[in-house]
Amino acid sequence: MSTSTTATPVIALAAPFSEAAVRALPLGAAVSISGTIYTGRDRLHRWLHDGGAAPVDLHNGAIFHCGPVVVPENGGWRVVAAGPTTSMREEPYMADILARHGVRIILGKGGMGPATQAACRAHGCVYVQTVGGAAASLARCVRRVGRVWFEREFGATEAMWEFMVDSLPGTVAIDAAGASLFDDVARQSGERLQALLARPPGGR
Repeated sequence: MSTSTTATPVIALAAPFSEAAVRALPLGAAVSISGTIYTGRDRLHRWLHDGGAAPVDLHNGAIFHCGPVVVPENGGWRVVAAGPTTSMREEPYMADILARHGVRIILGKGGMGPATQAACRAHGCVYVQTVGGAAASLARCVRRVGRVWFEREFGATEAMWEFMVDSLPGTVAIDAAGASLFDDVARQSGERLQALLARPPGGR
């Protein structure tokens, strides 16, 4: 007997990211991201949230929750590691940043909270879960490093780096309607737990 499997199609996205393209992305979709994106961690998010000026126009852009390891090479830079950081750390700032700057894609790991979900719905943004624990592999998606801002003020890890990426993989974990895969998992886990607890002792 032969069996066949159908691979999940990957949706290719290229910067700049239009609101229409982002709102069309289904929850759970596999995506690959190419073009210019920007890294940002706690200090950058706090800076933007508190009214600091963005050094580049983020409208229709992407912010990658990443503290990369970047080394000088041949008069430029080379990314050694580009693993995502825990996105929930930016939950206090993210909704305001989406409202002010028109960011279309957030990349990170671990999900985000209800304020970000509501802001994704209101402003047309998605949260893309990237692969944790694969920093070296993701670094190979960075074809070129452009400018860097706040390196002196924030340090290299917290600085804002401009990356030109090719086929950076991820999954739409919060869509532009505010639906979240993490909420789905929590609900299903709760339902399963309740079903297990409702079984009589020794029941199957």
